[in-house]
Amino acid sequence: MSDREEIKNAIIESAILDIGDRGFLTASIALDYGDGSHQCFGQFALYLPKSFTHHRLNSCAGHFIFRVMQVSGVEQWNKLVGKSIRVKASHCGVSAIGHIVKDDWFVPLEEFKE
Repeated sequence: MSDREEIKNAIIESAILDIGDRGFLTASIALDYGDGSHQCFGQFALYLPKSFTHHRLNSCAGHFIFRVMQVSGVEQWNKLVGKSIRVKASHCGVSAIGHIVKDDWFVPLEEFKE
């Protein structure tokens, strides 16, 4: 498998806001590339509760959720399912998602550098 990134189309299969068994907030979207392959985008720790050592009230959750919705062209999280988007990905994971026709990309590692 190559680690070289490529741009390809994907359909959002599901959109998940989750606390899960790890106890912190994550958001993710499941992607279907239409060729039998699937990947997940997200799973960043968006909010750490007070029980975590690195707890901070100023979380990036709002920014992540807003940008995923903005790039996907929806106003409600549950409307993400079935939307087409662009994806920058390698075998190791998805590094960015983009609007299907506009040049609008969400690259969390760049936008969360601050």
